[in-house]
Amino acid sequence: DGFVCNLKKYRQLAGMTQEELAFRVHAGETIIRLEAGKYNPSLKLAIEISRAVRAPIESLFEFE
Repeated sequence: DGFVCNLKKYRQLAGMTQEELAFRVHAGETIIRLEAGKYNPSLKLAIEISRAVRAPIESLFEFE
């Protein structure tokens, strides 16, 4: 509960498809689940995604 994922917005700003991002961070179907708010990423994955889309983790993922 209380998990908000803003990944889609930042992924699109970075000009990447879900597939491209998934390939870049070795995440497979996880990106789709993340963007749907149905998956809570590990710290390692969150950092990799943050670097890939060049956005702070705090902007990508919000925990209430």
